[in-house]
Amino acid sequence: MSASQVLLDLTAGSVALTAAICDIESVSGNEEALANAIMDALSTYSHLELTRAGNTIVARTHFGLPQRVIIAGHLDTVPLNDNLPTHWEQDSLGDDWLWGRGTVDMKAGVAVQLTLAVELTAPAFDITWIWYDLEEVDAERNGLRRLAHTHPEFFVGDFAILGEPSNSTVEGGCNGTIRVDIRARGLRAHSARAWAGENAIHKLASALAILSAYEPRQVEVEGLLYREGLNAVGVSGGVATNVIPDEATLHVNYRFAPSRSAAEAIVHMREIFAGFDVVVIDQAEGARPGLTSPIALNFVNAVGAAPTPKYGWTDVARFSAMGIPAVNFGPGDATLAHADDERVAVRQITECENALRTWLLGE
Repeated sequence: MSASQVLLDLTAGSVALTAAICDIESVSGNEEALANAIMDALSTYSHLELTRAGNTIVARTHFGLPQRVIIAGHLDTVPLNDNLPTHWEQDSLGDDWLWGRGTVDMKAGVAVQLTLAVELTAPAFDITWIWYDLEEVDAERNGLRRLAHTHPEFFVGDFAILGEPSNSTVEGGCNGTIRVDIRARGLRAHSARAWAGENAIHKLASALAILSAYEPRQVEVEGLLYREGLNAVGVSGGVATNVIPDEATLHVNYRFAPSRSAAEAIVHMREIFAGFDVVVIDQAEGARPGLTSPIALNFVNAVGAAPTPKYGWTDVARFSAMGIPAVNFGPGDATLAHADDERVAVRQITECENALRTWLLGE
């Protein structure tokens, strides 16, 4: 049976469903088979109003309840490296693990969401479920971004949960990120007569010294301590091994706490690298924790563990920008995301499902 013909059993339980959807390969740009399978499986549930936009699927309830929550997850994964189909292993402590691409980022979270979407016909909130494509690639292609432009009505809600891996605990908000190029210019010359030129690569030495000496901040935002990071992530320059280079570029990534805007982070970069040509390549706002509203506090209590900050950037920032408090909550250790040995603990999938079900039922 081909992937396009796979029949998903959304009542099989989130653990079995995780394996089933992981085994439908959906590297970014190739989500159609998985989206087809999910759409087909959801179509028999009358309490869900379905909308499909490309390879993004929206399922909404309309029970007339006073509050609406948005629960989202992305369908795509990073490329494979001989890590599908999935397989099961048991560790030395007797814990079961599901190995394979997407198990952590983030099909275990999607499986939990799908399981509850079809099960919960009398929730305490109306729910908008969103499963979207193209999260792991350029932000301009992101399915959630596209959906917000074409269907803004789907982004009306009191609270949002994104199923990014968080060890089945609540991770509030996210750091922002910018990428800048620090560019130096010199003068070409033959390397045998280096004194006749100016070496642009050498001019980057002071910028590297700035990075080496820089002490990233730890910033408390609404009770969560975010750690920042400023790092060189690449360097380029030179035209030939016997030519003094006249141009060189240091690629720098700054992860900043959500107490700063992207504009403020860019000003900070220009201050730090004063005297250099600083070119902004990419920027994304962070998101504040989103834990101060009653509905968010109620969710944290249902999960039963102290929330922590999300250091990486996630799509919670999109919800935050629209005025919707949002958190990350899903099974899996984020340090295993994208790894060749990507794997998720079965225990975490079950914990995530149980906590989310309890909260959505208002118990």
